[in-house]
Amino acid sequence: MQGEIAYILKGFPRLSETFISNEIRLLESFGLRLYLFSIKQGEEEQVHEGVSQIRAPLTVLPPMTSLSSTTLWSWLKDNLPVCCRDHLRLFRRRPLPYLATLTKALWWSLRYRKSTFGGLRKVFIKEFLQAGIIALEVIESESIRHLHAHFCHGATTVALFVSSMSGRSFSFTAHAKDIYQKDQNPGDLLGLKIRQARFVTTCTGANLKYLRSLTERDSIHLVYHGLDIEQFRPAPEARQNPIVQIIAVGRFVEKKGFHYLVEACHDLKQKGLAFHCRILGEYGEGYQGIRELVDELELHNQISLQGPVTHEALADIYRQMDIFALPCQVLDNGDRDGIPNVLMEAMASGLAVVASRISGIPELIDHDRDGLLVAEKNVDALTEALETLLADAAKRHELGDNARNKVCREFDARSTNLRLKQLFTECMDADFYEMSSSVHPG
Repeated sequence: MQGEIAYILKGFPRLSETFISNEIRLLESFGLRLYLFSIKQGEEEQVHEGVSQIRAPLTVLPPMTSLSSTTLWSWLKDNLPVCCRDHLRLFRRRPLPYLATLTKALWWSLRYRKSTFGGLRKVFIKEFLQAGIIALEVIESESIRHLHAHFCHGATTVALFVSSMSGRSFSFTAHAKDIYQKDQNPGDLLGLKIRQARFVTTCTGANLKYLRSLTERDSIHLVYHGLDIEQFRPAPEARQNPIVQIIAVGRFVEKKGFHYLVEACHDLKQKGLAFHCRILGEYGEGYQGIRELVDELELHNQISLQGPVTHEALADIYRQMDIFALPCQVLDNGDRDGIPNVLMEAMASGLAVVASRISGIPELIDHDRDGLLVAEKNVDALTEALETLLADAAKRHELGDNARNKVCREFDARSTNLRLKQLFTECMDADFYEMSSSVHPG
């Protein structure tokens, strides 16, 4: 197989998207040649060690200003100079595809506006301009034969526009809120993207069922993210904590349900149970509220809050813990988790886990075998599950051992990413055959 696959990402690298960097690293180890385009500058202060092992060249697009609180014409005046030269060169190389894609972007801006008499949905114009920069590089590279985007809103829209202007096929991976939040893909836009993509992957069976309901195409595939099971291993010796250690990991945002965990810890304290709970993750918009709730319930001795850490540091932290809790929830606007990577990490580390019975989580956990599942938004059920594990060390060890075995058996990233490699290989081979047939008909 010849040629490169260009990944189009919203930002790279990102501390919270280790599944993407791990995927890229593993695909390279399988022999695939990749090229990375990042629409925004990634995080530079703190990155996972695995990112340094990625060999793929990375192009970061020039920054553009925000579209909110400005008119389209003012925004174009400020941002066109950034990409004008590239677009002129692209137009000279591919005038008809360029004009067809521009027409599509303008039509979508009108068709998918927020109300009948509302203004244009300007984001499609911005994504067209970003796509033009990538499309020119794709055409001039000659080696890039296929495009792949992560998350089915902005990055996939850019990939679709690049595909339209460059003539390369594209695919994308759909995750969680990008699927279900209607403002991410208004109207029938998600179904349209699925129909135009060569193939689509998604990371949970629940997502697969939903996406297949949008179209009759059979090109949607389940590919679990998987986990580096060697990086996340149990402690070599049994944990000997003087009091039971609970950990929760995730960005401080509403869908993680951390406030339910804080309330459950309050109930556990009222019952006289000894424990310590550590909540760590990126400081999202929910952090202040969680901190205030800890203060209000006087849980300073039971709960500590911490910012994000690297994968390597997190693996060591898991080995010091006894229980992992993640009471995530589905929000009214559709935002949700799929199968959280941190849940797989904790299970691979041999922790007894408690999680909400939502989205793809029941695909990972068989209740009372690999962990405990509770109803979302239910403090009493969460408290009861945690109380069970606090009181029964043998139960914790049994669930932790089964959890490790489950992840190793069914969610090893090397195995799950082999399926993705197969999809890319089949796609590239089909593209090569179609190209050869057009050059040598009959």
